[in-house]
Amino acid sequence: MQFTKLGHACVRLTTDRATIVIDPGAFSEPDALVGADAVLITHEHFDHVVPDALEAAARANPDLEIWTNPSTAANFTHLGGRVRGVTQGDTFEIGGAQGVSVHVYGEKHAMIHPDIAVIDNVGFLVDGRVFHPGDALTVPEESVPTLLVPAGGPWLKLGEAANYIREVAPAQAVLIHDAIFNETGLALAEHLLTQLAGTDARPIRRLAPGDSLALTTS
Repeated sequence: MQFTKLGHACVRLTTDRATIVIDPGAFSEPDALVGADAVLITHEHFDHVVPDALEAAARANPDLEIWTNPSTAANFTHLGGRVRGVTQGDTFEIGGAQGVSVHVYGEKHAMIHPDIAVIDNVGFLVDGRVFHPGDALTVPEESVPTLLVPAGGPWLKLGEAANYIREVAPAQAVLIHDAIFNETGLALAEHLLTQLAGTDARPIRRLAPGDSLALTTS
């Protein structure tokens, strides 16, 4: 599997069975949805999905599959049965019975402030290789080789992100949700998370938009 960072929380996962894009929001690369067979959306915030762009991709590709939580799916009922709502514990295959397996974990977005309603949020463990938690610090009930770790946001402290890496204990962590940082902030986040949660056997990686990694199951 090839993993490509596409800006902020958006990533592309490419296998010989399917091309999957997760969270193509407003801070993603403009061509994030090009070539996608399936789109996974953790929640409805603008930095994770742009309705007009998703609808345009759906018009361009009648076979495009879209998976998200039920409340976000309700915003796209006009796209028909291709939009599926999933919740904690669900599993599904992208590309048919021999496709890419996805396991759903999580239920709610992390709290931003008591005055702001907590919305639905699901995370996706794809092909047993990489977990995208969306805007939450959900711990899957199985091992995670590559953990995508939110690095910044109004709901997050870096110390919490460090503890999240420690608890999940992945083979490697890749920073996402980082568009609000300038280069100085990105370097600081990478340094602190490496210091607090990285080891010689567990690299903490910061990728620029367009950078790719080859992912294995271990």
